[in-house]
Amino acid sequence: MKKYILTRAIKVVFTVWFVWSLIFLLTRFSGDPVEWIFADMDTTEAMINTLKESLGLDLPLWQQYVNSLTGLFKGDAGMSYFFSRPVTELFAERIGATVSLGAGALGLAVLIGVPMGILAAMKRGTAYDRACIGITVIGHTVPNFVLGILLIFLFALKLRMLPSGSTGTWKHYIMPMVTLAMGPLTAIARLTRTALLDVIGQDYLDCARAKGVDEKKVIFKHALRNALIPVVTVMAGQVNMLVGGAVIVENVFAWPGLGTLIIKGAQRRDFLVVQYGILMIVIFVSIVNFAVDLSYGSLDPRIRDSRDKN
Repeated sequence: MKKYILTRAIKVVFTVWFVWSLIFLLTRFSGDPVEWIFADMDTTEAMINTLKESLGLDLPLWQQYVNSLTGLFKGDAGMSYFFSRPVTELFAERIGATVSLGAGALGLAVLIGVPMGILAAMKRGTAYDRACIGITVIGHTVPNFVLGILLIFLFALKLRMLPSGSTGTWKHYIMPMVTLAMGPLTAIARLTRTALLDVIGQDYLDCARAKGVDEKKVIFKHALRNALIPVVTVMAGQVNMLVGGAVIVENVFAWPGLGTLIIKGAQRRDFLVVQYGILMIVIFVSIVNFAVDLSYGSLDPRIRDSRDKN
């Protein structure tokens, strides 16, 4: 097990380094930020060279890479070209808004999706089951930015029940949270139903029923534990989707989080903002995948035993 954990940890570190290096190169090939800063301004060659020197853009590419990488190890992500502030400071101000939105959306998806899938499996073939399947298909098909725009049109413009964007009160959370949670909710509900139906017909559950155990107890005490293994896997994937979806949803609702900051950085060729934002996303996704992979052992002892043998 220790060897497995060490191997996975090394893979996480390598993945983070590779993605960061790739983003570093891609941002440098996207254009010159100095040209954007001096757009529509009368400038001289001396002014351009002076700004490039102050930003460190006059250095060879390999030296910029080394300086940027060593700066990260020191906790210094550099100074934003556009905001003229430390990049870490910008993200520290906005991370709370993104975390609160993402955590609320994930909680909503789990609290509704898992019971929805369980009931659909218990009532297989009924009108409720068919309604759940229809809802999950629609929710999975509609892109979150389309759903967000529809919610703004209905509840903000027509009914005037909810604010259309930004933050402030609990009402500001409703539409962004529902929009962000819809995709994960439908995926969790659909897989919970499928996984539970696969487990319900197993022989060991028939044995429990033959002993007179109540059907609800059979499902919730015995079947659900095994059925949760693929559901946990999907939850990890949905957390990753929430991170990516938050970038779009935050811009739809003018949410002052990391997503809007990364988009603004990309639009203004603010390399350091884009690099650090994507680095945070990659680290978060890698840690979630690592934690979920290790959690399999607690859900199914057979997986833990097989790893111990290796």
